[in-house]
Amino acid sequence: MRLFVGIGVPETLANRLAIFQSGLPGARWVDPANMHVTLRFIGEVQRGEAEDIDEMLAQVTAPGFDLHLQGVGTFGQGPKAKALWVGVNPSEPLNFLQAKIESAVVRAGQPPEGRKFTPHITLARFAHADAHRLQNFIEGNSLFRAGPWTIERFTLFESRMGKGGSVYMPLADYELAPMAL
Repeated sequence: MRLFVGIGVPETLANRLAIFQSGLPGARWVDPANMHVTLRFIGEVQRGEAEDIDEMLAQVTAPGFDLHLQGVGTFGQGPKAKALWVGVNPSEPLNFLQAKIESAVVRAGQPPEGRKFTPHITLARFAHADAHRLQNFIEGNSLFRAGPWTIERFTLFESRMGKGGSVYMPLADYELAPMAL
């Protein structure tokens, strides 16, 4: 099983983000139904390990919160760009939740995440990016803003390979505490 923990994107927001998905040769656009904010990539695990992860994630307690999206960017630069993303505004409640999830996954026996948490929603992936067109796309969409959207839960997903690429199947949802007024 290939697992990750994330926050699903509401259908209305995913459809709004899908409007971006054109004009970049070589882009493999993410299906709007698969759009999410990854909180922790876990990777390949056995069923027993997945059960341990689920048990630890069920113990995570954190309050709900709002998220805002802002700007676009890439992982990698120019022709070496590997992914195009929409950024998630920095958020203390999001960082708190992500740290609690990281701790839970490590307590379940998984190795710590080695990468810095960079919250985003992936729009496209590239094998070879057209650097000029990608730069124009980023400049033309740099002022993008969306939100807020209220986060009330996070999800353990399984990534399964399908004919058109990966399909993300929710395995378990974990409710957050109601937001403070």
